[in-house]
Amino acid sequence: MRLFRYIILLLCLAFLSQSLVQAKVMPVGFEAGRNRLICYMLSHQLPVQHFEHKPLDDSLSRAAYDLYLRQLDPRKRFLLQADIDELNFFQTRIDDELSQGKALLPDAGRQILATRIVQVQKIVKQLLDAGFDPNRKDFLETDPKKLTYAANETELKDRWRRSLKMEVLDSYLAAIEKKRKELAKAGKTTRLNGAGPVNKELWHNALDKVRKRTSNYLHRLQQLTRQEHYNRFFDAVARAFGPHTNYMAPTSKEDFDIHMSGSLEGIGALLREDDGHIKVVRIIPGSAAEAQGQLQAEDTIMAVSEADSDPVDISDMRIREAVSYIRGPKGTEVRLTILRPDGSRLIIPIVRDVVKIEETYVKSTVLKDDTGNAIGYIKIPGFYRDFSGGRDGEKSRNVTDDTRSELYKLKQKHIKGLILDLRNNGGGSLSDAVDVSGLFLAGGPVVQVKNSQGAIRVLEDVDPHLAYDGPMIVLVNQFSASASEILAAALQDYGRALVIGGAHTHGKGTVQALMDLNRYLPLLQFKKYDDLGALKVTIQKFYRVNGGSTQYKGVIPDIVLPSMLDYLKTGEQYMDYSLPWDQVQSVITGHWQGAHFDTNRALEQSKKFVTESTQFAKIAEESLKAKKRSKETLVADFLTGVLKERQELEQERKEAKAAGLLNDSENDEEGKPGKKKSLNEQLAVDPYVHLTLYLFSDLAKDTGNASGSK
Repeated sequence: MRLFRYIILLLCLAFLSQSLVQAKVMPVGFEAGRNRLICYMLSHQLPVQHFEHKPLDDSLSRAAYDLYLRQLDPRKRFLLQADIDELNFFQTRIDDELSQGKALLPDAGRQILATRIVQVQKIVKQLLDAGFDPNRKDFLETDPKKLTYAANETELKDRWRRSLKMEVLDSYLAAIEKKRKELAKAGKTTRLNGAGPVNKELWHNALDKVRKRTSNYLHRLQQLTRQEHYNRFFDAVARAFGPHTNYMAPTSKEDFDIHMSGSLEGIGALLREDDGHIKVVRIIPGSAAEAQGQLQAEDTIMAVSEADSDPVDISDMRIREAVSYIRGPKGTEVRLTILRPDGSRLIIPIVRDVVKIEETYVKSTVLKDDTGNAIGYIKIPGFYRDFSGGRDGEKSRNVTDDTRSELYKLKQKHIKGLILDLRNNGGGSLSDAVDVSGLFLAGGPVVQVKNSQGAIRVLEDVDPHLAYDGPMIVLVNQFSASASEILAAALQDYGRALVIGGAHTHGKGTVQALMDLNRYLPLLQFKKYDDLGALKVTIQKFYRVNGGSTQYKGVIPDIVLPSMLDYLKTGEQYMDYSLPWDQVQSVITGHWQGAHFDTNRALEQSKKFVTESTQFAKIAEESLKAKKRSKETLVADFLTGVLKERQELEQERKEAKAAGLLNDSENDEEGKPGKKKSLNEQLAVDPYVHLTLYLFSDLAKDTGNASGSK
């Protein structure tokens, strides 16, 4: 197979030789021959290397075209329907053109967009020069999926009018709030508020700020190079194979690391590009963002500012450029304007800091159930392992050894049960997922890994020794992913633990590998094109010991509880072109015969607890409100309407905060973190932990359940 691929590539390179010679005359930064070579490599390597071996056909062409179009004009504020009709010519031609070493769509899209940007610059000037009536009852559609492309320039102008007016309203109300706080700090009373007569000075200042911000934004769009348009096209082709397959253009090592993980020094968040927007994937434990408490996974970052300076619009910005605005020295404040999945907007101030490493490690404590029994609690934030080895003679840290150590401490305190908390655990080391499973299982298969050739490898716990053999409950949520899903699934399949959480975990059941395209250039005469970038390709898939994949569906808990995340469409099942769920043969060697919960009884008791719980009632209520808001994407675009919506959201936030349902309960009125709650203080108001303790109490009262069949 490898020889066959090599021969295919040689033929492709030979066919390209003439165009590569001609490419010498192209200006630096864009080389036609280099891009033709990348086209060939994508067309031949992606179908072969990707797990599903998707053919490069019309179906895949349509998917790539759809993804390309969405990043070209994410909010449908530039292209007209006539432009789309013109570009539709390429809808089923991408596959054919790639096979021939062509990429015509990037140039066509770039030229049309450039024309529309110039047109929009004139529209924006006209609108801002004319100004806006803050009291005119307009409404703005915030979900691009519900918008069609503008039919003509008149419709496009109205779309920009509504959008710019909302920006002016936001800027005006932010200025009002800032002025009010300044006066209050100085001990002066003021009637200044957004509901009163419009302050002309602040309104004009808001107009000027939006004028400057929009001008910079449009200028930045015009600075996108021809090569950047090609790189975005190449990435759209790769993502048509799956959400975790990407083309990565040549960049510096720093940019490369950002593209791979989205890791930000300063605030501590993992980001991804999503149809021209920057979205939060996960909050890093021990980070400034976690300490502040308001930034959440699935938030979209719309703008960034330094403390009280004017915000920079980062929509349509590549992730490495967005990072340059978000990063900064420790101790400085960055303000993120974010859009929540429920449609609400929020300005979040975060004081940049380094990640507190200790907060990323396994933590444990002892809790008491209603019968007075000691119940152990272990929080695993991620499956970490220091592959670089220890420094200065210190032993390197890994999650398996740390979990084993915490279990030993808990056993010394004579615990009668164990809560293993995997909520918001984004995964990590696969080997540690297997090893941690082995701390609770007496040997046997833990996970199956299938490669693109169909070969299945079974990873086993080879150590029959148990670090803990008592009853267990595992807590998960929609942000439990990858390695944490493998652990939860194994403990569930063997009947070793009761899994409790939201409707499902994330469903990330695939493995990616990095392909350096430069390594596929065997001929010396083509080495001048050795800076081709790389492909991140899905090559393997995980399967549970019961045969079902963790991909797409994730792990469905034994007991599903109401969650503040219920309204979120997050996880593999909501991602474009994600791999489907399937199954292989079961490799379960036997079920756990030690102490454990009777699932049916636990389910009955959980229903009773949830019904009587005021916290869970509030969770269900808030989740329904958020779900309703997420569907109501047509928002008020006039002063009193915006104020009303903001006041309603703020009231709901206060109620949720009072009920202990928000992480920022220790923040001051400006959202800055105060004293961080201890682990026990956090658990004391955690309704999911309360439920687990209730179930352990029930287990203790009826000891027959401890050995009953699951």
